[in-house]
Order: sequence, then C-alpha cells, then structure tokens
Amino acid sequence: MNRTHFTVTGAALAALLALAGCASNPGSGSMPGMDHGSSGTSVSPSANSSDAGHNAADTMFAQMMIPHHSQAVEMSDVMLAKADIPASITDLAVKIKDAQAPEIEKMTGWLKSWNVPVMGSSGHGGHGMDGMLSEADLQKLRDAQGVEAAKLFLTQMIAHHEGAVTMAKTEIAQGKNPEAVQLGKDIVTAQEAEIREMRDLLTGL
Repeated sequence: MNRTHFTVTGAALAALLALAGCASNPGSGSMPGMDHGSSGTSVSPSANSSDAGHNAADTMFAQMMIPHHSQAVEMSDVMLAKADIPASITDLAVKIKDAQAPEIEKMTGWLKSWNVPVMGSSGHGGHGMDGMLSEADLQKLRDAQGVEAAKLFLTQMIAHHEGAVTMAKTEIAQGKNPEAVQLGKDIVTAQEAEIREMRDLLTGL
C-alpha cells in the first residue's frame, strides 16, 4: 500500500512541476478568457498603441459609432442638397456634419492604432443599430421636399441621436481608453442638447 501511495504522489508531483514550468514561461501570456474586461487588455503591446490602452468596449464603441456618425453626415448632406428648407434646419445639418465628420476621423485613427479593423466582425455596416435608418427610410428622406422633408429629417435625426446617446453611455460605463470615454461624454452632452433643439424646431414647423 505504501509503495502504491508513493507512486501516485510522485506522479502528481511531476504533473504539478510541469504546470509550474508552464506558468513561469514568460511567453505564455494570460489565460484564455482573461482578455475581456479591464484587467486583460494590455497583454499584447501591438494592440496597445495608446499609453492608456483600450478594451473591447472601446473597440466596439468606435466600430459602431463610425457608421452611425457616417449616416448622420449622409442625412445632413441630403438636407443640404434640397431647396426650400428652413434656414434653421440647414444650420442644424451643417452643425451636425461639422461635429461628426472629425469624430469619424478620430475614431478611425484609434482603431488603426489599436490594430483592429474599422468595421466590426459582423460586417453589418451599422444597420440594425440603435437609431440607424434603413435604406427605405433614407430614400423617404431623399424624396421628401420642403417642410415635409424638414419634419422627416428632424424626426429621424432625433431617433438617430437617441441611439448614439445610448451607445455613448455604454462606452462611458464600460470603456477603458480615456479619449474614447471622453468622446462618449462629449457625444452625450452635444447630442442631448441637439435632441432638445430638434424637438423645439419640430414643434415650430
């Protein structure tokens, strides 16, 4: 009995030593499944081009907000190409475009520096996201004219902004990168103010 017990113990000890050797290997990295969350995002230096690092929430925020912003710019361009649109609406369209186009460039730069694709793995281009317009909705905006176009633009853009605010609040709560979190805060502040402005404009039409 003693000999059998010793043999089992020796085998167990050998297994433990082998595991210890693996754990001490500097090239082993973190455990699978530990790359999610704030503690597992600085494993790969190549994915950490910013001194502050980033996490999956930052990546998703940028990948989703880029097409979301791009559609807002497209909607603004549609309105700016129309005649007989109230000046208050065209002024708003210019303001939205001027604010969001530089943010698209900023987020694109982050993703490139983080060595992740600009478009998410789903490849949906943003469709199905909170507040995103379908192609049919965009066509309705293209076809509308005058006051009808202004009302439709405001109604669609309010919903679009509400979706962006929801996404930005998720980034504020879950993101790690200070610049990305700050952009989330800026989006909430700016777009909640624009939602109030658009509701006032809609009431006045």
